[in-house]
Amino acid sequence: MTTIALACQEQLLPGTDLIQKYALATALGYQGIELRGRGDLAFADRLPELRRARAAGVVMPTVCVEMDHFIGDFDPARSADAVRNLRSQLSVIAELGGVGALTPASWGMFSRRLPPFEPPRPPTGDRRVLMDALGELGEHAQAEGVSLFLEPLNRYEDHMVNRLDEAAALCAAVGLPSIRVVADTFHMNIEEDDVHRALRTAAPYLGHVQVSDSNRYQPGAGHLDWPALVRTLLELDYRGWLALECRLRGDPVRALQQAATVLRHAQPRRAAA
Repeated sequence: MTTIALACQEQLLPGTDLIQKYALATALGYQGIELRGRGDLAFADRLPELRRARAAGVVMPTVCVEMDHFIGDFDPARSADAVRNLRSQLSVIAELGGVGALTPASWGMFSRRLPPFEPPRPPTGDRRVLMDALGELGEHAQAEGVSLFLEPLNRYEDHMVNRLDEAAALCAAVGLPSIRVVADTFHMNIEEDDVHRALRTAAPYLGHVQVSDSNRYQPGAGHLDWPALVRTLLELDYRGWLALECRLRGDPVRALQQAATVLRHAQPRRAAA
């Protein structure tokens, strides 16, 4: 029986370096560490550390961008800088044997749900900026043998890409197999009418899944139906990762163990040999 591998973001794991963090992660039931990529090419500056970790057997499948500006920024210079950083992150994660880098269109830049309600750039301008950035990044990702994963965020954090179908439509429009969709269970819980239908509709483009419960804490701390969600992914023959991106309620190690247990028990047990 197929199971879905679990990853944990690096900042959630206690430990002084990635090797220690990975030892704890595997003891708790995770198979990989999702990295965080800061701006000013800081992720590339970490290459000596990351190479040591890979040589020690640390599995690092993905990097999630962590900057104060993103590809959909209203300022062309800031948008271009986000593209420059993501190109670098894609190259680094490729060297580490990973599968790709994650980014939203933007975060915290504008929300139609709060005054002044109307952004300074029309939807046609949003689309043009995103298409240009995704096209360039998709070609670079394809050359590196990895993927760029586009993450929809909820309506309070981004005004451009909120649902999986919107991200999938951009992937289809770019037309490169290296541009895929991230499904984040926290954002889906806010935006999707039916999370299972949304996953099925986006399935041809679904490349990565980030998990947290309904309240943004670890799986098991909220009300999401994890067995049903994982069952849908397995029915879709999803081959990517479940990467923990959340806040931790309670003791960090116990919270991480709770999340791994919930996600592991949501999956069918392997048949005995």
